[in-house]
Amino acid sequence: MDLKRLLVFPFLFFSALAFSQTDTSVVKFLNPASVSAPRGYSHAVQIDLGTCKMIIISGQVGIDNKGNLVGQGDFGKQTEQAFQNIKSIVESAGGTMDNVVKLGFYLLDVNNIQTMRTVRDKYINLKNPPTSTLMQVSKLFRDDILVEIEATAVIPNKK
Repeated sequence: MDLKRLLVFPFLFFSALAFSQTDTSVVKFLNPASVSAPRGYSHAVQIDLGTCKMIIISGQVGIDNKGNLVGQGDFGKQTEQAFQNIKSIVESAGGTMDNVVKLGFYLLDVNNIQTMRTVRDKYINLKNPPTSTLMQVSKLFRDDILVEIEATAVIPNKK
């Protein structure tokens, strides 16, 4: 290993430690009671950026706060519940859906795109819509889940 790499490695290592998941002054894990209890993951992470906080939200599906699937076989109802979960998480962090800056959609059938857009448009800021990625996937984590939506929000800190 050359000298340059030897000098860069400690910098990268200690920089990564500064943003470690264990530093609760910068990173907080969120699991509000308004969404189902997660198993083996957190619903969201809140990252303090100084003047604002970034909320990175795990993929949400059509499961209500009691752990029940809403809309068995109904893409629209599952999408609605997923957005309700996202809204609940953003609000629990002190924000609104206007603070959502990125959405990621995973659909089993891209032919449901218009239904997805119709539901989405009830929740997002249509004048300044968030960035978005949509993917058709062959399978999600359960056979009865038709859509999964992840989100990122940036919420200004209260002054």
